[in-house]
Amino acid sequence: MRIGELSKRTGVSQRSLRYYEEQGLLTSSRSDAGQRHYSDAEVQRVSLIRQLFDAGLSSRVIATVLPCVETPGDQGVVELAFETMVRERDRIDADIAHLIETRAALDVLIRANSQHQAELSAAPEPVAST
Repeated sequence: MRIGELSKRTGVSQRSLRYYEEQGLLTSSRSDAGQRHYSDAEVQRVSLIRQLFDAGLSSRVIATVLPCVETPGDQGVVELAFETMVRERDRIDADIAHLIETRAALDVLIRANSQHQAELSAAPEPVAST
């Protein structure tokens, strides 16, 4: 199938499909006219790639994990994919912890600002001298 058909069947833009191919995540054959042609199996592969992106993995990490799907019987490949996913989850956990700390620091500033605003609005208006 051509790239337009793959795009329709997967809901992924042609631009993204080209990107996947540039990153080595997807392969196609070329016609004599240079048009990309994909096998039916690529529909499922694109779906998996989307799931991996949705899980927060980068294209570099996805390229490391995908061989597990292609050679599921190779214990070394399966182990590498598992270790990669665990490492990425740990990275995401660290990012979440940092964001929680950042939010807490911002909450302190918001409370201080709110208190300052309340004090300003409670202060008596200065009397103008004539």
